[in-house]
Amino acid sequence: MKTIDYYNKHAEEFTASTFEVDMESLYQPFLAELPEGARILDVGCGSGRDTLAFKKKGYQVDSIDYSEELVKKASRLTGIPIKLKSFYEVDDYEAYDGIWACASLLHCEHSRLAEVIGKLISALKPGGMLYMSFKYGTTERENDGRIFTDLDEAQANALLEPFDNVQQIQQWITVDKRPERQEKWLNLIWKKYA
Repeated sequence: MKTIDYYNKHAEEFTASTFEVDMESLYQPFLAELPEGARILDVGCGSGRDTLAFKKKGYQVDSIDYSEELVKKASRLTGIPIKLKSFYEVDDYEAYDGIWACASLLHCEHSRLAEVIGKLISALKPGGMLYMSFKYGTTERENDGRIFTDLDEAQANALLEPFDNVQQIQQWITVDKRPERQEKWLNLIWKKYA
């Protein structure tokens, strides 16, 4: 719960540091794979930045976050009622064309990552796309009162292996988009087949 306490306490500054970040280059490869007006689930939506961007582009967006303060802020900023819900609790079945998990699953316990990704895959319609991003690395660590699970290519491939109906479409590394940040990120796009 440490991580949630952090976001509840720092919701204001977290929103300020992330809301204006230009994410267009990350949206493009994900949205290119989705039908027009697709239904997207934003998992761990934080400030609501991506939810709002998808809404403005004409997509139907459902969003969840597990921080009460961020849920309030994101609901106000997007005009969409954000649900207070953890990624451990996703229980939809074939409801979404796309699931966007940008810098959220990195707070999932490493031992439960496969379980959570399984829930997200279940929530995707056949043909659906899953985007995930993690800080690049191989460790599970605590930093500034938050728990992080880092991921590299080998770990991502190991996570993908048990899902025989899912294929990796893209995998690439980016540098943090926020000024003053040099961290590397692993970006993944997976597709669920019928």
